[in-house]
Amino acid sequence: MVVYITSFKIDDWIKKLRFDKKMEKTGFAKEISIWDLKGKIVIIAEKPKAASKIAPALSPKYNVYKLYGVPYYVINTGYSYIYIVPAAGHLYGLDTSISGYPVFEYDWKPIYEIDRNAKHTYYFLKTIEKLCSEADYYVNACDYDIEGSVIGYLIIKFHGNIEKSFRAKFSSLAYEELRESFRRLNRLDWEMIEAGLCRHELDWLWGINISRALMNAVREVSNKKIVLSAGRVQTPTLKYVVDNNISRNLFIPIPQYTLSVTIIKDGKEFRLDYAGSTIETRDEAENLIKILNTDKLLLVTDYREEVVNYNPLPAFNLGDLQSEAARIYGFSPYKTQSIAEKLYLEALISYPRTNSQKLPPSINYRVIVESLGKIDRYRNLVRELLAETHGYLKPVQGVKEDPAHPAIYPTGNIPSNLSVDEWKIYDLITRRFLAAFASKAVVERRHVVFKHSDSYKLVFQTSGQKVIIQGWLKYYPFITIEERIIPKFRVGERVIVSNAEFKRIFTKPPERISKIKLLKWMESVEIGTESTRARIIELLFKRKYLRNTSRGAEATDIGLGVIEVLSEYFPELTSVELTRFFEKEMEKIRNGFKNRNEVIEEARNTIKKLLSRFDDKKIELGQLLCLRLGLLKTKNKCILCNREVYNRNLCKYHYLAFEEIKKQYLVWKNRERVDYKQYISILKRLNSTGRWIKEVLNILDNIQ
Repeated sequence: MVVYITSFKIDDWIKKLRFDKKMEKTGFAKEISIWDLKGKIVIIAEKPKAASKIAPALSPKYNVYKLYGVPYYVINTGYSYIYIVPAAGHLYGLDTSISGYPVFEYDWKPIYEIDRNAKHTYYFLKTIEKLCSEADYYVNACDYDIEGSVIGYLIIKFHGNIEKSFRAKFSSLAYEELRESFRRLNRLDWEMIEAGLCRHELDWLWGINISRALMNAVREVSNKKIVLSAGRVQTPTLKYVVDNNISRNLFIPIPQYTLSVTIIKDGKEFRLDYAGSTIETRDEAENLIKILNTDKLLLVTDYREEVVNYNPLPAFNLGDLQSEAARIYGFSPYKTQSIAEKLYLEALISYPRTNSQKLPPSINYRVIVESLGKIDRYRNLVRELLAETHGYLKPVQGVKEDPAHPAIYPTGNIPSNLSVDEWKIYDLITRRFLAAFASKAVVERRHVVFKHSDSYKLVFQTSGQKVIIQGWLKYYPFITIEERIIPKFRVGERVIVSNAEFKRIFTKPPERISKIKLLKWMESVEIGTESTRARIIELLFKRKYLRNTSRGAEATDIGLGVIEVLSEYFPELTSVELTRFFEKEMEKIRNGFKNRNEVIEEARNTIKKLLSRFDDKKIELGQLLCLRLGLLKTKNKCILCNREVYNRNLCKYHYLAFEEIKKQYLVWKNRERVDYKQYISILKRLNSTGRWIKEVLNILDNIQ
């Protein structure tokens, strides 16, 4: 079986309008119940586990059969036969028979013809093909998101009838919600389908053309076929890591100074934090200490006591869940997402790939909370929550929304046979859900500011706090408020300095990047989606562009080389702005304000221009990539690494380190009164000194 299609344009929209008219004539302009349909009805579930939940939700009487080893379910209502048949995620993908680049013609083909690792999907398609024949109606019951809309649409397009199709919308696989969704079927979600098709086409066009260009450049130089990839979201993400690594490796810590002061109050000593402006030189720090040792009195210029209320945190969206699981358990974003998706398929939580931090009033919170109370570890918490709220359960709402799904919540179904890690994620979700209904945490805080009369820079402060009411912290113990008790002060009071000294501290390098920090960055710059971000991060490691180290995610030489080439000749592809632009264009499609073909045509024109520019320098770029890949021997090798010489027998990166060492000595000399030899000696000992800097420091005498 081979089905090819190049576009879904006016014909499907005409059918959609025709179908909407038909719905109006039958009195079902907006919604229709599956029980009002007669004949053979085929429901497409996204995965076998989902199909196994839908069947019993629709009827306690159903039969299970297998075809080609694929399970499907049949319900006989007396006037209709309902078939629930599973897909295995995506069953179709984009492909082309055209070699080389640029390539802008493509077809949708069964994914087993494209990916040798997807041979199992052949049997799912054969089962679907058989069961969809001569059906009267079709229901897309795949996950209610862009990907689920595309999966179901393509199956119905190729094996059913678009004019006789409906969409089921649900946010969990709990039986009652599933039943309700099939009582309120809608037309196919065309805006989501169009946005999803556009995303697949954009990613395919960018990925195949730029990847083929890179691989072709390597093959032209080395006559070897090496797999390289670039992508609309993948490449800006890689560049972010590369830029961070370069900054860290070239980092030279700069000295600055702070004051450490201890005062006496009520016969006890308390340490104060320095709150003045930055002290840049040793001379200035020593002068300030002299002032404090001459006059040991500090004046209290500000004293505040306040009671602070901390609102509960809202229920999780996927990004927040991934962030917390990384902070508490060290889970990668991909691992957390995979576990959450399994919990969803087990009907234990709602749909996890959501951006929402809001819980709608349509959810029966009382039933869910009482069900959670049957689980031993939550029994006492539920009892306290119901007593505290008097049974009135109103959740705190976050800022972020998702038009398709609410925040993640437990369904109330009792877990069984969960692994240790699955329990950890389920527990996080459940406790965050319970905390969302709880009262505020109340903290008493004290803050005091001290100043010295002889210098505006001699400003100090200290703070203390004590938890008065635990509130929601009792239900979500993964956040704690550290208590510190300080005495009361009054404005105008004078205190005695018992000890004063200065300390040399150093500026800090850019923060190390972990997988979760990379995901949060992607969220902040609005590239990728809840569904794709974790997978894209894993792909960068799989391609060996990044590697995991004890210091976090680091770019390999291959990753550095790819970004060097793309930054110079495909700067648009490495740009967050371009990726964000197309993300917003797809959102316009989803909201019905933009045509998919316009967005695709704009991408084609951009790609053509970039490839034309790339071809002018293809051999030169191929040589650079081959050197990074180890396919060519470096004739003139850096004295510190295998990269080619750029200047002074150093590669580009080590030469930049050499220049940075000379530049920053002037700053050190002014601040610390050290000669060049002392400066080098100190840099070698500091842990925060960049790796390339240290490597150059060790061979300074050999640099011409």
